[in-house]
Amino acid sequence: MKKKNYYIERIAAFVAAIILLQTLYYKFTGHPDSIKLFTELGVEPYGRIGLGVVELMAALLLIVPKTAHIGALLSIGIMLGAIASHVFVIGINYNNDGGVLFSLALVTLLCSAIVLSKNKNRVFSFLKRP
Repeated sequence: MKKKNYYIERIAAFVAAIILLQTLYYKFTGHPDSIKLFTELGVEPYGRIGLGVVELMAALLLIVPKTAHIGALLSIGIMLGAIASHVFVIGINYNNDGGVLFSLALVTLLCSAIVLSKNKNRVFSFLKRP
């Protein structure tokens, strides 16, 4: 059973990391759609580049098993912000994408929550130290 849980956690971590990594091309190259989105949010260009750096860190932390819980926490925070932005500012169907961007945020949030739940002992281990 432990082996099965490990594989589920690793698959979830890689799915979340891949989604985070594939969006970096748009953020770091200044793709017009990315610039438009972050302009609508009022944080272009610093928000776009800064978020890209944080997403890169989260993805790298998710890939490494010993740091996956930190990456998952970071990713959950990022995705909660992305989902809130979709719901309250830019809309679910942003730029006529059929809700793909919003769906990717939900999938990343779910995968990160799975990683976090499978590593909950690491998240709270600092509380057990004297």
